[in-house]
Amino acid sequence: MQSVNGKTKNNTTSLNYKGYFDQATNTISYLIWDKSSLEAAIIDPVYEIDMVTGATDSQPTDQIIEMAADKNLKIKYILETHAHADHLSGAPYLKSKIGAKIAIGANIKKVQNIFRPIFNLENKNDDFDILLGDSETLFLGEMVIEIIPTPGHTPACLSYKVEDNIFVGDTLFMPDFGTARCDFPGGDAGQLFDSIQKILDHPRDTKLFMCHDYLSGDRKEYKWETTVGEQSDTNIHINKTVNRDAFIEMRKKRDAGLKAPKLLLPSIQVNINAGNLPNAESNGVAYLKIPINAL
Repeated sequence: MQSVNGKTKNNTTSLNYKGYFDQATNTISYLIWDKSSLEAAIIDPVYEIDMVTGATDSQPTDQIIEMAADKNLKIKYILETHAHADHLSGAPYLKSKIGAKIAIGANIKKVQNIFRPIFNLENKNDDFDILLGDSETLFLGEMVIEIIPTPGHTPACLSYKVEDNIFVGDTLFMPDFGTARCDFPGGDAGQLFDSIQKILDHPRDTKLFMCHDYLSGDRKEYKWETTVGEQSDTNIHINKTVNRDAFIEMRKKRDAGLKAPKLLLPSIQVNINAGNLPNAESNGVAYLKIPINAL
C-alpha cells in the first residue's frame, strides 16, 4: 500500500493529510486532521475481500489507525463519498475500533431504495450515523469541512471541501483517465457534468484528491492529486472545450462498453448498509448474496 503525506500550501492552513493507495482495489483513502486540535477524519476507508476464498483483510484500515495513534489523533468522523461499487467499506470496522461516526450523503436513501429490493435486504434507518445535505458543514477543531453534493455517478455522491482542497470521490479521475461512469441504477451523465462544473468553478489552484487511480497510457506511477486548472485544461472527458451534450453522448457510449466492477455485487449490498457485513447465520457463518439475472 503506497502512501503520501502533505500539507496545503497556504501558510495559515490547519489541514494535514495522508493518502493511502490500496492496489488491490485501486482506491485511495485519506486521513485528514486539524494540526491544532488533532481532531481527524478518515475518507473512504477500505476493507478488502478475496472473492475466491471469502477471506477479508482489515490491513488497509489498520494502517491508518496505527498512524493516527502514533500522532495522537482523535478520529471524529468516517466520511464516505458514496456507496462504493468496487470495494467494501472499512467504516464499521473503524467504528468498532475507535468509535468515530459514519457520515454519507442524505441521498443514500435513494440508493438503498434501488438496491435493497434486489438483494431482499431489510429496510433499516440506523446504518449511518450522519446523513449530510447540501451546504452542511462538519468541524475538526476549528477546521471546516464543507459538503458539496456531486451526484451523477450515484445519487448520493458527495465531495468534501477543506480549505483549498476538495476530496472528490468518484466524480473525477486523474486528467488522463477522465470521469466516473454513470450507468449504475440512479446514475445520470447530465448530473455528473453539472456536478463537475461545481468543482471546476473553484480557483484553478484548488487541489483535488481522487478516490481511485488506474494507470493510463504510458503513465507508470499511480497518482491521486491534481488541481482544478489541470482538470479544466486537460481532462480527456470534460475539459473546458467539452459542452454538456457532448459529455452526455460520450459518457453513454463509453459506459455501454464497460464491464461491471469485479466487486460490484458484494460491495453494493454491504456498503448501502454502511459497510456492515451480513449477520452470521445459524452455523456461525455470514454469507453474501449473488442475485441471479436480477441486474
